[in-house]
Amino acid sequence: MNGVKLDTILAGDIKGEFVIPSFQRGYRWEEEVTRLLDDIYNNASAYANGGQYCLQPIVICRDGASFIVVDGQQRLTTLFLLYQCLHKASNGFLHGPQFSIRYETRTGSEQFLKTIDFALAEDNIDYWFMANAYRRIEEWFHQKDDRPVVLTNMDKYLAESVAVIWYEVGAGEDIYKLFIRLNIGKIPLTNAELVKAMFLSRNANDNITSARQEEISLQWDTIERDLHNDSFWFFLANRTEDRMQTRIDLILDLIAQKPQNSRENYYTFFAFAKMGERRKLGEIWEEVSHTYLILKDWYEDDALYHKIGYLIAVGAKQLSEIYGLSLAVTKSEFAARLNAEIKKSLRFNKAYCDLDYENDSDRNAMQKLLLLFNIMSLDKQEEGRFPFDRYKTLGKGARWSLEHIHAQHSEGMTAESEWREWLTAHREAIVAISDADTSLLGEIDHILNQTSILGAQFAEIQEKIVAELSAGGALNMDGIGNLALLDTGNNSVLSNSVFAVKRKHIIEMDKNGEFIPPCTKKVFLKYYSMSVGTQLHFWGKPDADAYLKEMERVLRQYLSGSLFMKVDGGDE
Repeated sequence: MNGVKLDTILAGDIKGEFVIPSFQRGYRWEEEVTRLLDDIYNNASAYANGGQYCLQPIVICRDGASFIVVDGQQRLTTLFLLYQCLHKASNGFLHGPQFSIRYETRTGSEQFLKTIDFALAEDNIDYWFMANAYRRIEEWFHQKDDRPVVLTNMDKYLAESVAVIWYEVGAGEDIYKLFIRLNIGKIPLTNAELVKAMFLSRNANDNITSARQEEISLQWDTIERDLHNDSFWFFLANRTEDRMQTRIDLILDLIAQKPQNSRENYYTFFAFAKMGERRKLGEIWEEVSHTYLILKDWYEDDALYHKIGYLIAVGAKQLSEIYGLSLAVTKSEFAARLNAEIKKSLRFNKAYCDLDYENDSDRNAMQKLLLLFNIMSLDKQEEGRFPFDRYKTLGKGARWSLEHIHAQHSEGMTAESEWREWLTAHREAIVAISDADTSLLGEIDHILNQTSILGAQFAEIQEKIVAELSAGGALNMDGIGNLALLDTGNNSVLSNSVFAVKRKHIIEMDKNGEFIPPCTKKVFLKYYSMSVGTQLHFWGKPDADAYLKEMERVLRQYLSGSLFMKVDGGDE
């Protein structure tokens, strides 16, 4: 890594002879040419009054007075063709390319690139692609209404705003192996690799010592390793981003203040390169290290861990926003700010007691409320820490949803196989009741023994079974007192089951080591309503009221009103 020279260079300042080695294929860009022109013109214009728009890296190795191109041939050749077109279209007013491209084995390509003789385009596959790319560039300019202005602007952007990442490896580097790594499977240089190279390159702006570079390298690896602890990572992030090849990118993006929806591939590296022009690299690394230690401190503090973890999990705040809340305040002031954001996330357009499962917006609100209850119940009772990694890494096809603790509907069950499964599961629940209706068991057995089951038959027997397994009372079926967070995948049978059947399933899930949110588990163990005296196999209004009372106790500081208007025997 110490053999690397890393810099950014304006496209208009690219000079010298570039050699394409024999192991590289020829020029092959087509649609990419138009995309590059659009990117340059649309993005660079935003930087016209200061700053730079950065293209992807050109990886080269110095060979005497020339540069061997390891990666970036397609971009470099397209820039060459673009300058050729600017020069010709402006009748020589705008200058052409100030660099040349030579090919180790395809010697004729160098001359064709300079002349673009369309009469020879069919003679060679490389010529054909070069000629086709030149035509695309000409067409791109011809389609512009204000073509002379666009020509001038493009030349100006290339000279003042468009930069490439100049990644020069040492003369002793095995360039063929480097080429294979970068091009087989198209593994690009990442922001993290480039930023790390900046700290460890041989042209460090403050002559950073080799010993210090070694220390930075070890600290870098430690940070990356720690972030691969999923418990730490999923506290800070909701998923492993495909675009984030290394997890330290999370910290680098934070320091670079990368916008959440930025599509600029090398935004973070370019931001660090700009920092390097104003500050010593050692100082910048101290900021990286300090930021990591702040995140680590949050993770190790149970109260901050739960508050921050919730805000990120529900998307109420991005990590960058939370980091901003922490700046220039004491730890207690930071905690107060987090509390305010949590309370803000629970401001709904109606009273908590009026939230209805059948309303999509209400359902989302109730899911936030129940997740916070599961998180903060652990925090308040010191029973451990909420495992955000397990919450966020469900298996394929599984999802978190609001499930009715006791269900009386059969939405989604239309197949006979589902009816049979539902009847079998609920028969077991009836058998478990000491004073079960034996005649009902006989009816169930009769239907299960039939060759086929009619829909009307299932609806009739289901109504009887639900009545047998329901505790009665004015239970609000679609209110939050009858809802819990549960990973059910696509199991419509379970979703439509009564309390006793779901309870059995929850116990089996727990035995199998599956993650069940702590409050969901307590609901099905009758933890909140043990003193109410209801039967173990039922879930009724007294159970729901006890559940709501505990929810309100745990979340009191975050609620702007009561979860319910009045509980029988309870408080307002």
